[in-house]
Amino acid sequence: MSQPPFLRAPPFPQAKAVIAAPASQPADLPATAIEQLQAARVGGAFWDESDPWTTIESAGHLTAHGNDERVAIAAILGVPVTVLSPGPYGAPGDSPEALRARAIESLAALHYIDPFTGQTTTFAATVELLAQWRREIAANRAIVAACGMAWWKRTEIRRFLWVPGRRLHIVRSAARALKIARRMKGDVAVWPSRVSPQLLAAAAAQQTGIVRVEDGFVRSVGLGSNLVPPSSVVVDSRGIHFDPSGPSDLEHILSSTHFAPALTQRAHTLRKTIVAAGISKYAAGPAAPIPPRAPGRKLVLVPAQVEDDMSVLAGGGGLTSNLELLRRVRAIEPDAEIWFRPHPDVDAGHRKGAVPDAEALRHADRIVRGGGMAALLDVVDAVHVLTSLTGFEALMRGRTVTCHGTPFYAGWGLTQDLPPIPERRGRQLSLDELVAGVLILYPRYLDPVTGLPCPPEVLVSRMSSAQATNRLGWVAPLRHWQGKFMARLR
Repeated sequence: MSQPPFLRAPPFPQAKAVIAAPASQPADLPATAIEQLQAARVGGAFWDESDPWTTIESAGHLTAHGNDERVAIAAILGVPVTVLSPGPYGAPGDSPEALRARAIESLAALHYIDPFTGQTTTFAATVELLAQWRREIAANRAIVAACGMAWWKRTEIRRFLWVPGRRLHIVRSAARALKIARRMKGDVAVWPSRVSPQLLAAAAAQQTGIVRVEDGFVRSVGLGSNLVPPSSVVVDSRGIHFDPSGPSDLEHILSSTHFAPALTQRAHTLRKTIVAAGISKYAAGPAAPIPPRAPGRKLVLVPAQVEDDMSVLAGGGGLTSNLELLRRVRAIEPDAEIWFRPHPDVDAGHRKGAVPDAEALRHADRIVRGGGMAALLDVVDAVHVLTSLTGFEALMRGRTVTCHGTPFYAGWGLTQDLPPIPERRGRQLSLDELVAGVLILYPRYLDPVTGLPCPPEVLVSRMSSAQATNRLGWVAPLRHWQGKFMARLR
């Protein structure tokens, strides 16, 4: 059996990720290759529970044969090595400099491959992807059970929370999940709508951590209410982004991260790509005619929300009514042209929050339905929101955003905020710093083609090229007719 490449992917069960292959001629590596590997700590079987990077560094010395890739890891870390026999990574008597040179040679002998496209990529991009996989696997190790996960999401949840050599226990009962966590000494992942005071109290009593898993911000090619599985989630160990009453991982990222220029430039490029492709949370919506706007008047969009949605209940400051939101906007913007956008889940008959058209038109000039949200954001001047993600999508397009509630993007100096803002959010951010935290650092993504964990750019590319498909597409027609039936009963 031939020696595996030093840089290789974890053994994902859904697809084999090929990221490197022997090259016909040595590649030019960046001068900072060793430093990049030191920072990312990837190479070899880095995904194993007995992580060689940690064990070698902790030991402070390694004795191994020259065909053992741990020699390369030790050389990269600067840990002394005793080599017992010659091999590709070292020979008896090699100096630290010689061992590092051998490590560089083994890396230069590889051709690096983007596992999502099959095309050639760079050493730096490969290391960055491996570093992402390492971080996610490391975070997942603490999670031993999950509950509150709908059946139609479970395939994706297993991929988001995958750990090599261990199958995640997804159970229906919170009590069962806590029992597993107590036995295995780990945390429980829960969908936020299934987190109860009783669950939190029971978890605290046995010192079990609760990790909330929720839809991401660029989610899928269809509505969650139509049982479209998510291609993006957030995994939050502190709280959840839509609840301003307490801290969350997103709030921590936004308040404490040093946003390096390379990261903000990446966020800038991602933002421009999303805007140009017309992508919002549920992919790029179908084209629909945009109504003509009144000349000479400020145009304000008011997106409705599901009135019993958790983000509304947690972040609305007591305001839950779409009609009341619309009334308040008219009071603030008496001379503006106001367009009211009903929520698609509500219009589909699946959720609460319908406003009779006649009532809405007492305060709004027009009701706009159909088509994607992005096209509307391209033509309006301003957006008034309660906690809707539309406000964040409007910010990405340079629109003025007024928040009547406290969404995750409020309080960073980019929005007009009507309610009080938690003191934890006292930092001023640029738009691209906000985008970096919200779309790059906080969520996780799955490539809808390969099923592999991926960077946001891959999912956005799949969405913009119509390569993102719904695994449960057969359910959508059934949900459509169910929604119509339920709407008739209301």
